[in-house]
Amino acid sequence: MSQLFPHLFEPITIGSTTIRNRIVSSGHDTVLDDHGHIGDDLVAYHEARAQGGAGLIVLQVSGVHETARYTSHVLMATDESSVPGYRAVAEAVHRHGATIVAQLFHPGREVMDGERGMAPRAKAPSDEPQERFKVVPEALTTAEVRDIIAGYGHAAKRIVESGIDGVEIVASHGYLPIQFFNPAVNTRTDEYGGCPENRRRFLAEVAQTVRAAVGPDVVVGVRVSGEEKTEDGLVAAEILDLIDHLDSLTADDTDGVADVADAANGVDCLDYFSITAGDSSTLQGAVHIVPSMQIDPGYATNLSEQVKKITDKTVMVAGRINQPHEAETAIAEGRTDMAIMTRAMICDPEIANKSAADNVDEIRACIGCNQACIGHFQQGVPISCIQYPESGRELTFLPRPTVRTRRKVLVIGGGPAGLKAAAVAAEQGDDVVLCEKEPHLGGAVQLAQELPYRSEFGGAATNLTAEAARAGVDIRTSAPATQNLITEVAPDHVIIATGAEQRMPALEIADDAFVIGARDYLRESPDLPVGRVLVTDWKGDWIGLGIALRLAEAGRQVTLATAANFAGAAIQQYTRTLLVSQALRTGRVQFVNDARLVGVDTDTGYLQSTLCEVVHEVDGVAATIVSAAPRSVPVDLDVGAASVTVIGDALAPRTVEEAVYEGLTAATDLAERRESVRA
Repeated sequence: MSQLFPHLFEPITIGSTTIRNRIVSSGHDTVLDDHGHIGDDLVAYHEARAQGGAGLIVLQVSGVHETARYTSHVLMATDESSVPGYRAVAEAVHRHGATIVAQLFHPGREVMDGERGMAPRAKAPSDEPQERFKVVPEALTTAEVRDIIAGYGHAAKRIVESGIDGVEIVASHGYLPIQFFNPAVNTRTDEYGGCPENRRRFLAEVAQTVRAAVGPDVVVGVRVSGEEKTEDGLVAAEILDLIDHLDSLTADDTDGVADVADAANGVDCLDYFSITAGDSSTLQGAVHIVPSMQIDPGYATNLSEQVKKITDKTVMVAGRINQPHEAETAIAEGRTDMAIMTRAMICDPEIANKSAADNVDEIRACIGCNQACIGHFQQGVPISCIQYPESGRELTFLPRPTVRTRRKVLVIGGGPAGLKAAAVAAEQGDDVVLCEKEPHLGGAVQLAQELPYRSEFGGAATNLTAEAARAGVDIRTSAPATQNLITEVAPDHVIIATGAEQRMPALEIADDAFVIGARDYLRESPDLPVGRVLVTDWKGDWIGLGIALRLAEAGRQVTLATAANFAGAAIQQYTRTLLVSQALRTGRVQFVNDARLVGVDTDTGYLQSTLCEVVHEVDGVAATIVSAAPRSVPVDLDVGAASVTVIGDALAPRTVEEAVYEGLTAATDLAERRESVRA
């Protein structure tokens, strides 16, 4: 038992099922499906978290009806072809002592994908339009409503008979069950609309149907947003009234759903409440689906605390609980019974085991960047983590190969790419030296953390540095790569990870104009002349938007000109929404899109449209900060007979994600080119 986290590692019983600890991986879409079914990749993904010590794993959403296909890669539990996948993941998770529950899902109007690129078609309580995905749904007939309710029961029975320990009804984030409850979305006049009793009928009948289908001894929970945090969204008081109703709901004899219906009569429908925040239908509400680093850790525990006051059933909560001490405190203070730490386990699948052993210094902490987890999902590609690209690629990279013959590896550059390559190569058994010309490690990550609401990003460098040190890498800072170093180390292989440097585009600049590159500005923090600052941004990423926000919050008037379609276009959607909304609140940022900087004179910036020949003038400019495409840093050394791999920005300037991934692949390839074994 952990000495630091006694509450977190106390077993808990939900219904008739005992779970070994209070750490939960909640349902999250991975895009690791195999044509709508659970395949080997998804099994390996969840097995890694079970092996890493998680108490409860909640499988991603499973559609309960043919109208529930909200993406092209959603899992479907509508027929027997799904059974082998559920059985496989249940066996894998149980093998390591964890409990697994599957989510039952219908999106209603929250549909992202149409068939083969066509506009989405959705079914919902009413034809009220959805703002975020621009969907106008078809109103369900009463017969269709009842058919979907029956689908929940059939899917639940199929799933638990496959060996899954329980099911969770997804009524969070504006999905179908809560659409029925929301009077702004549900304008029906039949028994499923109108008064509060009718509007909560759908979810109540779903819960009764599911309980009847699975019997009295299977775990059944519901996930609900404690507050939707959006215009026309449900507020906490309304959600609490709904939960209070569901809390005492028992299963009726639901005809035609399951043979065990009689056995479930009188049994409480629900065993737990999973509390989150937000709503999918607007950008404002959607940021809470996967809150980024701008939002405080554990912020939703005030919502779960309110739920705990009205129910004796188990309560769990999500919302940026990234560290074990955050989870321990919330449980100890009675704000929740279990802590959902999903992204923490994407970043470090072993976080539970490390916490149980009180090895907190070894935890690879999630930084809430959203880049490769929810960001990948929104691109329709398998999720991962920028710090730990092994996530979602377990079958490719794990377990690590172990080299039979130890070789000398020199890594030049101590940014994310070099640190990852060095750590993995050393873990595999090679003798690794890493040299970095600067006195500190981390490369461009050190500059990124200087931007507003980006301070946690520096944790990526801290984590990677610690991993390299624990692996036994000989780390040398203030040590540029020289010919003498090559002679001293005598490497068998050299990995070049020297990163990128600032580049200034060709511009017409008046002699008295104040113009500075973005990297120099962040590195030096110079005093800028009084007046408007023009920030130009070639990519639409964190740099231009972050600098503009930093200046605006310091009281400066700013024009942010981006060559992208809009500011922050390259940033994950939820993160961008929060940044842009914050910039708007300052009232000090003027946005100019689709424009590149071509010149600056004494007090005017000249922007060329990227769409046509129009030139836009920005008057009253006192200073210009230029964020342009960086340039790779070359290395000109004679490495003798050593083989060479170039990775990260040294190969081509991109992001931290590509740098860390290429560090992993370079080290893995290095081992697999030689005789090696996988543990």
